[in-house]
Amino acid sequence: MTESPSATWHRAHGWIGKVLLVLLLLTAVAAAFAWRDYQHFASTPLPIGNDEVIFEVKKGDSLRTVVRRLARMGLTENWRQPWWQALAVETDVIRRLQVGEYALGHGVTPRSLLDKFARGRVVQHQFTIIEGWTFGQLRRALADVEGITHTLADQSDEMIMAALDAEGQHPEGWFLPETYAFTRGVTDLALLKRAHLAMKAELQAAWAKRSEATAVETPYQALILASIIEKETGKASERPEIAGVFSRRLRLGMRLQTDPTVIYGLGSAFDGNLRRRDLQADTPYNTYTREGLPPTPIALPGRDSIAAAISPADGRTLYFVSRGDGSHQFSENYRDHVNAVRRYQLGARRQVLQAESTGPAGDAGAGDDDASTP
Repeated sequence: MTESPSATWHRAHGWIGKVLLVLLLLTAVAAAFAWRDYQHFASTPLPIGNDEVIFEVKKGDSLRTVVRRLARMGLTENWRQPWWQALAVETDVIRRLQVGEYALGHGVTPRSLLDKFARGRVVQHQFTIIEGWTFGQLRRALADVEGITHTLADQSDEMIMAALDAEGQHPEGWFLPETYAFTRGVTDLALLKRAHLAMKAELQAAWAKRSEATAVETPYQALILASIIEKETGKASERPEIAGVFSRRLRLGMRLQTDPTVIYGLGSAFDGNLRRRDLQADTPYNTYTREGLPPTPIALPGRDSIAAAISPADGRTLYFVSRGDGSHQFSENYRDHVNAVRRYQLGARRQVLQAESTGPAGDAGAGDDDASTP
């Protein structure tokens, strides 16, 4: 007896239903395994050792490009692209990758890495401007910094100042000694601009707090005096006292007679040995031959030197001489100063000459042409 069409249809329909149920169960199981694998992938640290790995997201990089580069570094598998894409969608990172260098350390997971990319937690490099540098030294140091975009190699000092909206201004002294953090790719001009603006702000703030004891009349004069204090100071605690000496000499119309200004005026002609003839050679920066302050700063002064210039220590001292250990002997009158020079400078020179006379033969010194006497 043949089966009715209705029974056949019901039997076929039942078989199809069972197949669909099995397929649905298999899909659910596969989805569960995939979800578990995805979660495991997202939370499992990348294979990074104890040393940090530097990874760069470049301008124009897509997530796919980034993952391929990670795969070439052995930090992931390229076949996991779908997981990376899904994770980026889940965390809303897909369009928020920020350009820059990233430090990938031990324990970083795909999820935390994408979060780092989205937040722009890039590597911060540092460049330190040293107190007492000249602008020329600053330019040479900046030219050697890796990780920045160098644009100033062919630019003159005048062109640089014009680019900093300071056209016609002498560059010396106008950049604040400080440690500046930067990210890869920043331009050298951008770093200089930060240092320039920082110095302008520092000088303005200091000038607003100036004391009546200061002898300078403008913020720029304060910057000039601060640069001299910076170059004369070996012991930080002496800055206010040195500033006091210079301020009193300026008020009394006495020449500053400070060696660092002479050395700056000599420029490349200075060979490391300051001689009597150098002190007598007139330049705009020779404070032995000219009264008042030099025309520009002679170095980049730090905050403490600026503070000393506008708030010098009270007192009566008018002279100081190096003790040879970084500190100075201060004197109120010329007679005491001469005695201090004989004690700390000429005495030290005699010790050197005595040592040389009993040791190997060599040049005993520069004789009368040397500038070690007042």
